[in-house]
Amino acid sequence: MSSEQIKLDRTALENAIKLIANARCAVAMTGAGFSVASGIPDFRSPGGIWSKHDPEKVASIRALKSDPVTVWKFLLELVRMTQKCEPNPAHFALSELEASGNIKGVITQNIDGLHQRAGSVNVIEFHGNCSHFFCSECFAVYEAKDVFKFDAKKLPIKCAECSGIVRPDLVFYGEQIPPQAYQDAFDLADQADLVLVAGTSGEVVPASLIPPRIKSNGGKIIEINKVPSAYHAMSDVFIEGTVEDVLPVIVQNIIK
Repeated sequence: MSSEQIKLDRTALENAIKLIANARCAVAMTGAGFSVASGIPDFRSPGGIWSKHDPEKVASIRALKSDPVTVWKFLLELVRMTQKCEPNPAHFALSELEASGNIKGVITQNIDGLHQRAGSVNVIEFHGNCSHFFCSECFAVYEAKDVFKFDAKKLPIKCAECSGIVRPDLVFYGEQIPPQAYQDAFDLADQADLVLVAGTSGEVVPASLIPPRIKSNGGKIIEINKVPSAYHAMSDVFIEGTVEDVLPVIVQNIIK
């Protein structure tokens, strides 16, 4: 699909292509908007998951301990949704940019694992992943296919080894970002001279600190969003559009 067909700002598009092609160390930072075209609604937008559920009641560490049945009903809905979804053209575009050496990695706030399924290798998951599970007591590891073998009528799902509550390897409200993910993300940011911000509002700390950090180190910011985000005032290039429309066009013009 050409830029004319999707009515992109040609000047912004050309500037973005030039910046990515000439970057020494470009990274991508993605959020919930990146996976909307895959069938996963944006958590924070109208009609999104948090408009239907109170995150404090279904996705907090406090709720997991006090009301694990309610949390697990929500988790089953979430995991089944992500498991049946497939990567969209934006995911594949980023994996192509990484394979060609035009970006060095992806820092994502998403928990769906779609970047990896599209072929991206260096993916830093700031908020974990809902495809892997472990026991909160003995730390026995479970995969999604193992979790679905449990009787959904007997919630919460409990560990076969110690009867502790099984939970996904993601960050609940009230928990800290995994130290290794935090360190890896900011180490990559400190090497970067360009960040491609795509499908994120820029409102969730500490992930929101990454683009300003790259900017303060002399780097550039390219933003691809349907509406301007919290980074708009500092962005060097803003492309209005969906990531699944914009990124394939960028790839077509860089990788020939």
